[in-house]
Amino acid sequence: MKIAILGGGHGCYAAAADLSEAGHEVRLWRRDAAALAPLIEAGSIRLKDAQGARDVSIALATANIGDAMRGAELILIPSPAIAQADIARAMAPHLVDGQVVFIPPGTFGSYVMAQIARESGSRADVAWAETGTLPYLARKHGEREVNVTIRAIHLPTGVYPARKEKEAIEVIRRAYPAVHGCGDALSGALMNAGPIIHPPLMVMNAAPLQHFERWDIHNEGTQPSVRAVTDRLDHERIAVRDAFGHAGPHYPLADHYNNDKWMYGDAHKQLVKSGDWREHIDLHTHRYIAEDTEMGLAFLASAARYAGVDAPIAQGILAIVGGFLGRDLRKGPRTFESLGLAGLSRDALKERLHEGR
Repeated sequence: MKIAILGGGHGCYAAAADLSEAGHEVRLWRRDAAALAPLIEAGSIRLKDAQGARDVSIALATANIGDAMRGAELILIPSPAIAQADIARAMAPHLVDGQVVFIPPGTFGSYVMAQIARESGSRADVAWAETGTLPYLARKHGEREVNVTIRAIHLPTGVYPARKEKEAIEVIRRAYPAVHGCGDALSGALMNAGPIIHPPLMVMNAAPLQHFERWDIHNEGTQPSVRAVTDRLDHERIAVRDAFGHAGPHYPLADHYNNDKWMYGDAHKQLVKSGDWREHIDLHTHRYIAEDTEMGLAFLASAARYAGVDAPIAQGILAIVGGFLGRDLRKGPRTFESLGLAGLSRDALKERLHEGR
């Protein structure tokens, strides 16, 4: 299958190498041509995982998004949510009928990017899909080198518009057999693990993060008190899913720590053992704040408000982060209010998510 991968982060390089090794024709686009130069020159990505290290050839690495997207059946965007608006505008002129766009994870990006692409002039009949996490726990170790600690074994995926769910899931599963449908885009967004695991870790590790040059929030930063807050926040997420009528499995985050039933299986020990997450984290700029809190957690809190679900942990963490950022995160760009959804009736919202706009 011809696959376009849009972005230059950890997940993008991991996907480009992994899917190329699986036999797909992969074109990787990155807007920063200078940063892409080592990959273009070598023609390959150095992939490291449990099987060892090897160079994997990539069909095309380019700073021209049209060249990357041309003829692609699947367009994969494993980039942070903060980049989605720019990517949607860049890709809009090149979208064609029948393509499937897969955003892991999405932060409701399947809905948002579809609106931006349309506002940018695209009338292509496209299916947009999102899941709850990246297909990989991965970190780049060099300009063209990526280490994959573990691969996802379950990827619950929502589709916008939901009427295209069957065809979209069939296409994505050819690249990622771990994908399974979980309903509409809202259901997919409410599977997002980042806004559950990262905001409590950031808030409750704020002092050591600012004191030490490097700190592993998943190792010594994950203590029983932190876990208790994370579990309660996840209970709020599941309560919101229930309130919207989304069926299980809900993939409770406790399974990430306690057993092998979560999206990555029994991943926490491997994540800590890798050492890749002992890093410098800026409390004002890191994507755990800019993406998972300002966008993802604010989205969850707004969905709770819409559904009438009490979510004190979500609202409290938003208030604390808003305190050190100096702004009200309840008015963020990914809230029901900002997206114009808060005024819709339940039936109108369901229809829009199913039929598209």
